[in-house]
Amino acid sequence: MDIRSHIRSIPDFPKPGINFYDISTLLRDPDAWQVTMGRLAKAVGAWRPDVLAGIESRGFLTAAPLALKLGCGFVMVRKRNKLPGPTISYSYDLEYGTDTIEIQADAIQPGQRVVVLDDLLATGGTANAAVNLLRKVGAEVVGLAAIIELNFLKGRDRLDVPVATLVDYDT
Repeated sequence: MDIRSHIRSIPDFPKPGINFYDISTLLRDPDAWQVTMGRLAKAVGAWRPDVLAGIESRGFLTAAPLALKLGCGFVMVRKRNKLPGPTISYSYDLEYGTDTIEIQADAIQPGQRVVVLDDLLATGGTANAAVNLLRKVGAEVVGLAAIIELNFLKGRDRLDVPVATLVDYDT
């Protein structure tokens, strides 16, 4: 099955010049979603994770069902002040300013094998921050997976972990 044919491209969203790759059309097709989860399970399962960490918010849609399929745990990497209880944060630079992501302080046990999941890998800034945050709490980050990769933004080059993606775009 061609997963790409189930991903909708929306030009000029969220602003002019941006081409948004929308996975909602993939999510609503049960056969295409099953195939996607199967392909991600094969790629991610090879890394033998204990926990999958989903990046807010579409990464949750990928990581949670995949964790269930692989029989491992799921944790959320969220923007600041979105998680209850004690959290650990990591701030990182954006093109214009900074951002902060957090994880619950007790979400990862030191030494656990963790794979980071998101729907899309673009510039790699948030993905790299998630890897660094997870390392900060003692995780062994063994990979990162996404449904889509925007090759022209070279996000993979910012990461020092193996990367698996299913669909890539060059423009």
